[in-house]
Amino acid sequence: MASLLPRLLLIVAGAVCAGTALAHDTWFEPLPAARPGEVSLRLGTGNRFPHHEFTVGEASLRHQGCRRAGAKAVPLQAAGETLQALTLKARPGGLGPVTCWAQQQPFDIEIAPATVEVYLKEVNASPAVRAAWAELQSRGLPWRERYVKHARIELPGRRANTAEGATPTGMAMDVLLESGLQPLKAGDTVRFQVLRDGQPLRDVAVELQNDVSPIGIWKKTDGEGRVSFTVPLAANWLLRGTDLRLSATAPDTWDSGFVTLAFRVGD
Repeated sequence: MASLLPRLLLIVAGAVCAGTALAHDTWFEPLPAARPGEVSLRLGTGNRFPHHEFTVGEASLRHQGCRRAGAKAVPLQAAGETLQALTLKARPGGLGPVTCWAQQQPFDIEIAPATVEVYLKEVNASPAVRAAWAELQSRGLPWRERYVKHARIELPGRRANTAEGATPTGMAMDVLLESGLQPLKAGDTVRFQVLRDGQPLRDVAVELQNDVSPIGIWKKTDGEGRVSFTVPLAANWLLRGTDLRLSATAPDTWDSGFVTLAFRVGD
């Protein structure tokens, strides 16, 4: 896997130099399991779901795992890598729903002013964020940011559990699928709660995307960090959100969190 590092650095550097948007999401893609009780996933980053464009280095994962509902977590282990994605496997056992997650280590970046506007549009930044950025620009300061990526996936398993909703994973930013871990079907209303540092994240813009239509659906979380969507069609779905805020410890620096939740809706 170490041999991929120089190529990955070139990919990232090329994206920055070209002025492309930097709000790339990182998400899980489920793969067929080779054995009963095993989970197999791809973890990668891309500009638009469902297409991974470059991989996530195993060494960048700070907090990761899988668990069956009501059971202890087991580690996700690397099982291969391409330029587009890292393959991970776990053996949580059992037949019930499975939650898997991965939080990356923080990364520090500086973004050119011309690219910032593209970035803010891509994450549907709030007026307050835009006003804070305008104030930084008025003082001749660049956009400096420390960001952390968080990815989660819900897998229904072979035995439905209609009573239990999702629970926190311990990631710094998280999305709970509160409407239950039973298999979903087209037309269902799905409820989520977005958390940061264990607290509800209010008034953050989140987008629901799928792998059938290029049209995403934007909403904002309520005062308790909750949001609901009616899923109109069978597809693989991704809820994505980015929380931008000025750092409490590093002056004039943004402290951002990216989060995704992948899930499947059947017919």
